[in-house]
Amino acid sequence: MAYASELLALPGAQELPGPSLLDAEGVPWHYGNPLGEQRITEPTLVDRSNRAVIAVSGPDAPGFLNNLLSQKLDTVADGFAASALDLDAQGRILHHADVALADGVYYLDVPSYQGESFAAFLRKMVFWSDVTVEETDLAVLSILGPVGPVDAGQVFTRRLDNWGGVGRTDIAVPRAHVGEIAQQFPLAGLMAFTAFRVAAGEPETRADLDEKSIPHEAPNLINRGEAIRAVHLEKGCYRGQETVARVENLGRSPRLLVKLQLDGSAPTEPETGAEITAGGRKVGRLGTVVHDADEGPVALALVKRSALGAPLDIGGTAASVDPSSLPADEGEHAGRRAVDKLRRGPGHDE
Repeated sequence: MAYASELLALPGAQELPGPSLLDAEGVPWHYGNPLGEQRITEPTLVDRSNRAVIAVSGPDAPGFLNNLLSQKLDTVADGFAASALDLDAQGRILHHADVALADGVYYLDVPSYQGESFAAFLRKMVFWSDVTVEETDLAVLSILGPVGPVDAGQVFTRRLDNWGGVGRTDIAVPRAHVGEIAQQFPLAGLMAFTAFRVAAGEPETRADLDEKSIPHEAPNLINRGEAIRAVHLEKGCYRGQETVARVENLGRSPRLLVKLQLDGSAPTEPETGAEITAGGRKVGRLGTVVHDADEGPVALALVKRSALGAPLDIGGTAASVDPSSLPADEGEHAGRRAVDKLRRGPGHDE
């Protein structure tokens, strides 16, 4: 049976209508004030209880996960919070999990449509490792805005400072307690969370990526400086690492996940998955589309680098790349500098 949160029974609660590539089924999209709910003035709770939460435990769990996923997980301590990717042999993104370590157990939550396949992948890779992989009945709730210590009997807490311009604290609780905990906070729907996610440049797998997507196409997935995200650039071997290392050291991805400003006067709103063109030529794919309380219709999109400065068209709707979403730091490309130095020959050092 399809999951349905008990918060959908609250007055004004509305689910996202129609089919969608977003992981929005079964939780409130808004509570009757979709734009007002984005005005976060106090800690506000968003129901994301439709996500699948997988628990990985056992003596070998740290090394087991470290060998499979893009994040360094073998030396972290309780309270660690980040994300991690499961890549194929060509470095293409298969699963994107948020991670929390609590009481020696790794909790990995993914969109509901990836729960079954991700758990199956982890179980298939256990072999002789002393590891247990369990699908849980935990619900992820996100508290937006500045919040102190949270005591809701949660299994784990994951904090992200200044995420999309607002603080975000994820907690995981038994699904049976969602209604009780929701009474302690003002509520905002998943639409508000999605607007902040777009501002953060954080992709949702099915909506914002495609079968060819590699980590560097979404720069906010890459660990940089003190920012711990989804891809650790200095850890040991894992499936797909060769692609990550090659792009990091020798070049740049041909596409970038960027934020688009959409023409709000267009008669129709483009849908996720739509083709993006520039001068009649296909240059990208539209991802998450949402109305921002301050900016109007915005979206995430995978766009070819060669078209980032061009006027874009999405089925008759004009769009432009928001310059603030362009990455300021994409690494030093040490390998590319070495290749260029060899090509220049001796006597041409910088």
